[in-house]
Amino acid sequence: EIRPRDWSSDVCSSDLQTLDFVRWFDQISMEDLPLVGGKNASLGEMHRALASQGVRVPYGFATTSSAYRSFFEVRGLDRQIAQILADLDTNDLKNLQERGSRVRQLILQTELPESLSAAIVDAYEELCRQRGESLDVAVRSSATAEDLPDASFAGQQETYLNVCGASQLLHACRRCYASLFTDRAISYRAHHGFDHRKIALSIGVQQMVRSDAGASGVMFSIDTESGFTDVVLINAAYGLGENVVQGSVNPDEYVVFKPTLEQGYRPILKKTLGNKEFKLVYDVGGSRMTKNVPVAMDQRRRFALGDDDILALARWACVI
Repeated sequence: EIRPRDWSSDVCSSDLQTLDFVRWFDQISMEDLPLVGGKNASLGEMHRALASQGVRVPYGFATTSSAYRSFFEVRGLDRQIAQILADLDTNDLKNLQERGSRVRQLILQTELPESLSAAIVDAYEELCRQRGESLDVAVRSSATAEDLPDASFAGQQETYLNVCGASQLLHACRRCYASLFTDRAISYRAHHGFDHRKIALSIGVQQMVRSDAGASGVMFSIDTESGFTDVVLINAAYGLGENVVQGSVNPDEYVVFKPTLEQGYRPILKKTLGNKEFKLVYDVGGSRMTKNVPVAMDQRRRFALGDDDILALARWACVI
């Protein structure tokens, strides 16, 4: 079990700076959208509200928008990026690609400030100490836009899985920061009139679940096509969940009826078998952290989840 550090009992002067750059999931909620973005605020809200009710949310921490702005200000990136994007023309694909590439390379080649690196590494090592071993984590981007409530940056930035060790974590963080300037993200902001300088990025660092050895997927608390509120809809496939999220595989689908579930019955209304042709697993010894591998035919012909797991997940959906 990963337990949050009790900052209230042992905050020292160095920790105060860490608190400017890092927030643990139990320290953030939906009120912290400007600080940690929608994705991390949601994770914090879930951990704080649902862990006590038995819903298992893998623990972790988020870097703040202050950390991002400190990186850019200390290293002079704001000024350099403004110069690179001064003559941006998003209607000229070559112009967009060349400037986007230059900005991303600039960020990737710039070291994080020592205070920010120390804050991230200290928090990661705290997770590892509580686990008693080196921890593999997911490193997720969560864009923030304090003055732009109508902006939607979903899917524009990167996520990195199976990140292990301080050096690999810091590199993944720089890659997340660089992904704020993908060609797609730059073009989106330009076309919607958003100032690049008003956007920041929070990074979520979350304990990985070894679903590459089992199954993962996406769950909805209503029917997504009809809007019917009395069912839970679950999609599942073998391996890590990115394939399901990105639509790379055809997953299994399960439908559970909520009213009789809450009365203690086992009301799985429908189970539809997907082909689940590939699964995303940890890459061992390769240059990438994950890889897609074929799923054996006998596994494809079986459901990825058993009935007990389907019902447990559906109960969690009702709690949520």
